[in-house]
Amino acid sequence: MPETLPPPPAYTDRSTGLLIFGIIQIILGLLAALMIPFAMLGAFMSRLVPGGTGMRPGQVVSGVVTYAVLAAAFIVVGIGSVQTKRWARALTLVTSWYGLGIGTLSTIFLTAALPVSMRGFMAEAQRNGPSPSYPGASAGVPTAVMAVIVTLIILFVAFFAIMVPLAFVIFYGRKDVELTCRDRDPVERWTDRTPLPVLGASVFLTVGAFFLLTTALTTPLFPFFGRYVTGIPGALSLLAFAALDTYLAVALFRLQSTAWWITIVTAFIRILSMVITYARADLMQAYSKLGFSESELHMLNSTPVFRSHVILWWGLLSSVLFCAYLLFLKRYFKPSMPSEGRLAAPPL
Repeated sequence: MPETLPPPPAYTDRSTGLLIFGIIQIILGLLAALMIPFAMLGAFMSRLVPGGTGMRPGQVVSGVVTYAVLAAAFIVVGIGSVQTKRWARALTLVTSWYGLGIGTLSTIFLTAALPVSMRGFMAEAQRNGPSPSYPGASAGVPTAVMAVIVTLIILFVAFFAIMVPLAFVIFYGRKDVELTCRDRDPVERWTDRTPLPVLGASVFLTVGAFFLLTTALTTPLFPFFGRYVTGIPGALSLLAFAALDTYLAVALFRLQSTAWWITIVTAFIRILSMVITYARADLMQAYSKLGFSESELHMLNSTPVFRSHVILWWGLLSSVLFCAYLLFLKRYFKPSMPSEGRLAAPPL
């Protein structure tokens, strides 16, 4: 009697694609790590500019820590993708959706703000007199060159902020990729214990907690219903909200309905506080309390972006979209859910 062969898989094996996209993530992580010495070099070179005050220590620390975390995340998840791990596929998919949303908003913000900033810069340069380095300034040549530079910057940002995460979303969202990871990694992982949309909200809150933590340590500035709280009180406020977001990230992952209510209520409160503070308080005065020099304040105040409401609308839009996403997640949170709050984390 001939030996019975196992039936072929009912899907297309995507392990090669997981290998390729995993290597891409590792390369992105190495590029992020490469930015760390460049950030430190930029801080050193800024102090050599005549009349300049150099980058603030908080800016340097924030940039270095951010690049280090990005590098570690890309490399770890990229290695997991190469190994066809289920958790790597889940994390890559939700973070790619997150990156696509933030990247789209950032590109729109940059497209609106960068030309305005460049026009303000050129107007300031013209008020200070013609520069001998640009003999054709009156003919409009620098304007044309600046337009090309702005366009190239926007296209560069759009590629990495929109096209790259979109490619990850399309690939890792394929059913064949999910089945490949399940077949080659049959052990249940911690990312399998909650729906992917809820995992995405947990990742969003985790990233937000990290941002609040770095802000508290580098630029303690907290908007609170019409005034900016600075210094130690501002840092403590930011740390408190970072702790709250960390708790909510874990509680949402465990599908606790109470956590959903706390998240949606605090999200609306934050939006209201941000709008009232930005409309009434003086941001430049708050920066002055943080120790910004007169030259730094003048540079910020002369930037059209700070004089307009672009930052407010960007923050408001992102917050409103997150609230809408939370309302979409309500279907996953039911008070009678028996697994609520009792999920054990399996091994990686």
